[in-house]
Amino acid sequence: MPALLGAGALLLKRAALLALLLALVFCTVELLPGDAARATSERGETAADIEHRRELLGLDRPVPERFWDWMSGLPTGDLGTSARGEPVTDLLSTAFPNTLLLGGIALLLTAVLSIALGCWAALRPGGRTDRAVSGTATAVLALPEFVVAVALVLVLSLWTGWLPAVTLTDADGTPDSWTMLVLPALALTIPQTGWNVRIVRAALADEARAPHVETAVLDGLPPHRVLTHHVLPGALPTIAAGLATSTGMLLGGAVVVETIFNYPGIGSVLASAVTDRDGPVIAGVTALSGAVITAVLLLADLVRDLMAGGRR
Repeated sequence: MPALLGAGALLLKRAALLALLLALVFCTVELLPGDAARATSERGETAADIEHRRELLGLDRPVPERFWDWMSGLPTGDLGTSARGEPVTDLLSTAFPNTLLLGGIALLLTAVLSIALGCWAALRPGGRTDRAVSGTATAVLALPEFVVAVALVLVLSLWTGWLPAVTLTDADGTPDSWTMLVLPALALTIPQTGWNVRIVRAALADEARAPHVETAVLDGLPPHRVLTHHVLPGALPTIAAGLATSTGMLLGGAVVVETIFNYPGIGSVLASAVTDRDGPVIAGVTALSGAVITAVLLLADLVRDLMAGGRR
């Protein structure tokens, strides 16, 4: 019961933070020069036409009132209407799953690579492999996603022709081939792998000093068995927390990467929404991204609690 109460309080806290973020999004869009009525106006429209559109979009109403109306539709899944008259839910119904697919692949690759490299380095602490892995991880961590994306396009597309540099879509709006997912996924994975390798290596080093690990070493168990059966299980909560943090970074980086590869995700939707000063669309993207990040963070908390309970 205390664990459930704690999880409920944590969920309420994160929901309140998300609501505050959404309010900030609405206010920030309001501070941009121009408004949605003017940004979406056609050539030749008069000032009276633009003012009429402003009234239709409700832009003549106070921002708090518009924000409250938008928030009141969230429990029913209504994300409002875009500045061009389309339901925001319809705009994101294909784009957001595509981004989740890309982010999910990148997160899976990040988890596998970071744990594998961190464990490889931990088998020889302080050795040449450990120093090489840690140094490479630090260098990769400093690379922005767009730099990695451009380098991948040059090497794997333009120079070798192995992979397509641009994403083509089917009639349903999804990528035409799995090969078109490779470069965007790698562009997201590489920087996050650098971040998580350092987390994994530090977590394994901390756990290696635990008494039960020292006992296992004194018992003469092979290093790989000590690592997989005694060190890694205790480090999993920290590793899970690091991967959960990467979820937000992956979704944020996806906006840039999707633009470079013309990937049909929320990147293009968000770019168009900013151009149109479209508050409901921007807030809709923020709300869905925040919900995904919150769910992953709660899952990481669950892993941590389960591991802590098992060790007790």
